[in-house]
Amino acid sequence: MYYDFFGFREPPFSIAPDPRYLYLSDRHKEALAHLMYGVQGQGGFIVITGEVGTGKTTVCRCFIENAPEHVDIALILNPRLSARELLSSICDELEIAHAPEATIKQLVDGINQDLLKAHAAGRHKVLIIDEAQNLSAEVLEQLRLLTNLETAEKKLLQIVLLGQPELQDMLALDELRQLNQRVTARYHLDAIDPSDLPAYLRYRLSVAGLRGDIFSAAAIRKLYRESQGIPRLINLISDRALLGAYAEGEHQITVDHIRHAAREVHGNRRPMKTGARHGVSRTGQLALLAASVLVAISVLGWLLYPPGNQPALANDGELPVVSGVIERAEDEDEEPMPELPPAIRAEAVPVLSPVTPSFEFQQHAQGLAEAFGQLFEVWGEAYNASQFPLACEFARTVRLGCLERQGSRRSLEFLNRPAILQLRNSQGEVGYVVLRSLIDDMAVIELSGEVLEVPFRQLEPYWFGDFRVFWRIPEYMSGDGFFAGSSGEQLWMDARMMQLADRLSESTTESARVKRLRTDQQLRWYQEAKGLTVDGIAGPMTIIQINNDLGTDVPRLVAAPVASNG
Repeated sequence: MYYDFFGFREPPFSIAPDPRYLYLSDRHKEALAHLMYGVQGQGGFIVITGEVGTGKTTVCRCFIENAPEHVDIALILNPRLSARELLSSICDELEIAHAPEATIKQLVDGINQDLLKAHAAGRHKVLIIDEAQNLSAEVLEQLRLLTNLETAEKKLLQIVLLGQPELQDMLALDELRQLNQRVTARYHLDAIDPSDLPAYLRYRLSVAGLRGDIFSAAAIRKLYRESQGIPRLINLISDRALLGAYAEGEHQITVDHIRHAAREVHGNRRPMKTGARHGVSRTGQLALLAASVLVAISVLGWLLYPPGNQPALANDGELPVVSGVIERAEDEDEEPMPELPPAIRAEAVPVLSPVTPSFEFQQHAQGLAEAFGQLFEVWGEAYNASQFPLACEFARTVRLGCLERQGSRRSLEFLNRPAILQLRNSQGEVGYVVLRSLIDDMAVIELSGEVLEVPFRQLEPYWFGDFRVFWRIPEYMSGDGFFAGSSGEQLWMDARMMQLADRLSESTTESARVKRLRTDQQLRWYQEAKGLTVDGIAGPMTIIQINNDLGTDVPRLVAAPVASNG
C-alpha cells in the first residue's frame, strides 16, 4: 500500500468524519463556534447548512467530542421518519424506556419527564439531527412542540439541525414560521477558500504522520479547480492522486496525478469551469463532433440493416455504448492536445463496447439480515436469521468475529475481506450491499442468486464509509484444537511471531533479535511495521493482518498478484 511508501501511519484523505482530521478553516471555526454558543444559550434551534461534502458532519463530530461536561447529546442520522418514529428514535437515543406501540402523546410525555429530571440534575439535553433537509413539515412542527417545555429561565431541549441548503428554504415556509422564529443561531458552511487549500493538505498529511509538502503548487491549483473547494472531493481526488504517484514510484504529486485522479472521481461528470458561460468550448466542439459521428453511424446502420433485418446484439434489448470519444478540457497549465496525423485520423473510428451494468440503490440495496446471510455464504456458512436474530452471535459459533468500522476504499483493501457496505440515498433511506471483491476499478457485489460487477465509483455517492467484515477467530479464542486452554494464546502467538520475524526482518540478525523479545514486544514490533495502533495487544486488526501476511486460507477482497516467473 502507499502508506509505507510515503511514510503515513494511516490514510490522510479518508472521507470518514474523523474529528482528528478536521482542518479548522475560518468557516469551520465559525460553524463550530455557533454550535458551542448555541448549546450554552437558552435552548431552541441551531441550524447549520452547507453543500454536500463541505464538512457539516465532521464539524458535528468535533462538537460532540468537545461538548461541555454537563451536556448530554442524542444523535439522529436517518431522519426520514414519521413523527412517531422520530420520537421513538429520540427515546432510544436518550435511553427512555417506552413500549413499541406507544402513542405520540406517550412518547412526548416520556421525553418531557426525562428533560425535567435532567434539568433537576444540572444536565442539559441536546438533540442533533443530521440530513435534516429530509424532515417533513409535519415532523419539524412536532420538533417545535418538543421545545415548548421550559422553566422560567430556559428551554429544556436544544435541537441542532444539520442539512443541505434546501433546509433553509423549508424553514422559510409560512407554515413553519413559528419554528423559524425559535432559531437562536444559524450558519451556512461554504467551501474552503483557495488560500486555505495548502494549509488544509499540510494539516491532514501531518495528522497521518508526514511532515512536509508533497503537492506541487501547480497540483494544488489544479486540485482546487477540480474540487471547487469541497473537502470531500478534495479528499477523494487527493487519495487517488497519492495512489497514482505510488504506482509510478513518485514522491511528488503533480498536475498529471491530479488530472487522472479527478477523472476517476468525476467519471463522465466534469465540473463547470468558472466563466464558461458563453460560446462553445473545445470540449463542446468535440461533443458536437462525437454526436455527428454517432448520427452518421446510425444512418449507416439503418442503410445496411433496414428495419426487420437488424443484427442481434450481445445484450438483447440494449444498445451498445460508444466509447473512445476524446473528453478533454484544456487548462492553463496543460499542453495543447496535438493533432492526429492524417493516416491515424482516417482510422480513428469509435469503438463499440458492451453495456456495463449500473448500480441502482432501489434495485440492489437490501436489508441487513439478508446482507449478513450473503456474507456468511461467502465464508461457506449457512445463516438462519430467524434462529439467530443477532448475526454476530451466530458468527462466534462458526469461529468468526464481527468488525464494524468507518473508512475509505483503502481501508477495505487494507483489511482485504469481503464487506457489507452501508449505503444511504438522497432521501435518507438506508440499505446494504455485500462487496465480494475488488478488481481494479470494478466492484463485484453479491445479490440474491446473482453476482453483479459494477464500477466502484457508482457505489461511492451512496457510501459514507460505514462497513462490516468478518475475521477468522484464532483457536485459543474459541477453545478448539491444539491451541485451546489457558496457554493457547501464548503458543498461538509465539508460533506466528516466529514466522513473521523470518518473513519481515531485513536480516537474520534482526530476525534473531525479534525472536528473543517478549510476546508483547514482538506484537509492538509487528504493529509498528504494519502501521497499526502500537499497543502490544492482539486485537482484531492485528490478527487480520497476521492472517494476511501468513497467507491464511480465508476469503479475500483483493486477489493476490500472480507471481512472475521472470
